[in-house]
Amino acid sequence: MHITSQAALKPPNAAVAPVLQKQLALLLESTGEGIYGIDMAGLCTFINRAGAHMIGREPDEVLGCNMHELTHHSHPDGHPYAAHDCAIFNAFRQGLPCRIDTEVFWHRDQHCFPVEYSSYPLMDGDTVLGAVVTFVDITERKRAADALQAAKSELEQRVVERTQALSVALGQLRELSAYSETVREEERTRIAREVHDELGSLLVALKMDVNWMDKRLSEQQQRTRHEAEAMRIRLRSKCQNMSGLIERAVDNVGRIITDLRPSILDHQGLWAALEWQAHEFAQSTELVLDWSMQGTEGVELPEPEAMAVFRIFQEMLSNVARHAHATALALRIEVATGELTILVQDNGCGASPLAFEAPTAYGVMGMRERARHFGGQLEISSQTGLGSIFTLRLPLLTP
Repeated sequence: MHITSQAALKPPNAAVAPVLQKQLALLLESTGEGIYGIDMAGLCTFINRAGAHMIGREPDEVLGCNMHELTHHSHPDGHPYAAHDCAIFNAFRQGLPCRIDTEVFWHRDQHCFPVEYSSYPLMDGDTVLGAVVTFVDITERKRAADALQAAKSELEQRVVERTQALSVALGQLRELSAYSETVREEERTRIAREVHDELGSLLVALKMDVNWMDKRLSEQQQRTRHEAEAMRIRLRSKCQNMSGLIERAVDNVGRIITDLRPSILDHQGLWAALEWQAHEFAQSTELVLDWSMQGTEGVELPEPEAMAVFRIFQEMLSNVARHAHATALALRIEVATGELTILVQDNGCGASPLAFEAPTAYGVMGMRERARHFGGQLEISSQTGLGSIFTLRLPLLTP
């Protein structure tokens, strides 16, 4: 340690001064913090080696130098730091100790580094002799703090984005739920109307025929042989008519049941139901069908998952019927490497990809929600005038 001002360190007597000076020097050199003293003119009276090296100098170079002009002369942006604003100097000029971690010291090679420093007046009784300054390079601390702040800001941004996404998804889910409820009510209304209009009218007609037959039979004994023969012919015709009405009723019941839940799905399984649905759809819409199913032999899906796949497949075909205006349809069903893939491709009018992301695209939203529920995904590729491709990918759980 180098000391140029004996007033800074007054020993109790001359005999012990060298011992105290040496101990003080060892103490200052043993710390990793920078420590220096300044007199009332701001000139360095002592500095330890750690402090000198932090500003890129040797202790001998610093002694007697104005420390503000040497290492505290500018702000981080290079703007001059006026000496009368310096918190270090104010420690002895105004008796204001300070502890600051928002400023920089300047290195010999003209780069600055962030520091945390403390400045306290150096007193001899009531007389201020100068100030003692301790400082430490907090570059790594600042870097860690900046990285932490950046990570925090990124996390907050992600939270905001996720919150917005969840809010949008929740809104869409509510709309989809409302739409699904509307569809269910419309379907209940349609089925009720069919039961009333079709089955109801058939049953009324059957009742009238039965009443007629009962009345005619009660009059049988009052007829002549010729009238009885004619009546038998009319009764036979009426029975044939009733048989036709019953057949129509059976057909209507079967159609309503199929609409609610195809019996083939329960009796023959998912793959047979998909094939039946595909050919029924192609026949009813008069589309040219290119059909392929591979890898499904021996593969069975749990009932809820099978029903979800079947409903998604129905909605894919329904989308073709409602919007595509196609003449040909390619259907590919494949099970490979633990995944079910269903591809529905039409040669219709196609649409902009944004059309399938619209808030009112409830059919697409419903398919995606069903697929997502079982860990799958629905991919849509479409261009205006070039048709559309719907692809369902669903992982299959191995037994």
